[in-house]
Amino acid sequence: MTIDTAVREEVIPAQTVRPAPSGRRRNARAHRGVSGWAVLALLVVAALLMLFPFWVAIVNAFKPPADYIADGPISIPTQLDFTALVDFWNGVNFNQKLLNSLIVSGSVAILAAALSLLSAFAIGIGRIRGRVWVLAVFMVAFTIPQEALVYPLFVLSRDLYLYDTLAGVIIILAVLQSAFGTYMLSSVLGAFPLEVLEAARLDGATRFQTLRLIVFPLTRPTLAVLITFFFIWTWNDFFLPLVMLPSAGNQTVSVALGALSGQYTSDPTALAAASLAGILPAIVFFLIFQRTLMRGVNLGAIK
Repeated sequence: MTIDTAVREEVIPAQTVRPAPSGRRRNARAHRGVSGWAVLALLVVAALLMLFPFWVAIVNAFKPPADYIADGPISIPTQLDFTALVDFWNGVNFNQKLLNSLIVSGSVAILAAALSLLSAFAIGIGRIRGRVWVLAVFMVAFTIPQEALVYPLFVLSRDLYLYDTLAGVIIILAVLQSAFGTYMLSSVLGAFPLEVLEAARLDGATRFQTLRLIVFPLTRPTLAVLITFFFIWTWNDFFLPLVMLPSAGNQTVSVALGALSGQYTSDPTALAAASLAGILPAIVFFLIFQRTLMRGVNLGAIK
């Protein structure tokens, strides 16, 4: 045996022979496989149950009333009928309702996200006194039901001449939803790297420059998630717009949908067409920002 061979034998360890997996390990793997398929089946069933109302709305929105009466709400229409959708669109001036909802939802989403960032910056990075109690107040604030706040909000908006205006609803919903955004962002900014903030302070950056140049770019994915949530929540909000916007010209899509169903009169095909027209913009918005939403959620999980 040469010296090189001996050195190689000492440096490179001999390959150990791994024992074959025992029967217990095989059973564990099989059990995990069965559990995975069971979870997948439950998720598929849950997805089908959630998609079923949407499918019913699509089927009945383009179904003639005679087919609905004869075959029921689940049957496939024999022909496409756009009469109910066109009548609803023209009857409630849906273009104006759609524009109002877009203005209110978009403004609330941006304004609430901005308020959340400013408040969370003061709480999470500014380290104000009583930080835990302030966060507790914000947590309680976004759990209060709207029914308990509607009367004081009504009186306040009336006295400030904001009643029956889009601006009044935008301000109220932005403040209410910023409570959740502040609570969420405060936990993120509370774990912000202190070395980065200290380096910015040593370079002469002001608090506003630190917020604009350092904190905002790093929290942009989380803000995108908040903006998406705020937009969808505001779009689906019904109670406050119903109370604060009595005029037909200022009503939103959700209020227009609620006005179609009465105590003694109801047109199922018209309701299906209205529901489809009302939820499609929110679905389109979600599909457009789906990648941004998932990126923000993944980055938050990694952090």
